[in-house]
Amino acid sequence: MKREVELDRPRVLYRVEDAAELLSVSRTRIYELIRSDQLRTVQVGKSRRVPARSLDDYVTRLLRGRAGHGTS
Repeated sequence: MKREVELDRPRVLYRVEDAAELLSVSRTRIYELIRSDQLRTVQVGKSRRVPARSLDDYVTRLLRGRAGHGTS
């Protein structure tokens, strides 16, 4: 079941599944990006979350043609 949550402000952390949906890639691809240091994450308890800033940085690198380098 998909959860819809209305927020008064933009979300700052995303579940891996949500990050995958936002980038139109698979969960597996998100974990590959995490392992290759192309996508930064944070640990919240036992859960891994992807900061919105990390998604923005990754897309910026894609636009600049540097996504495969792992640094900004």
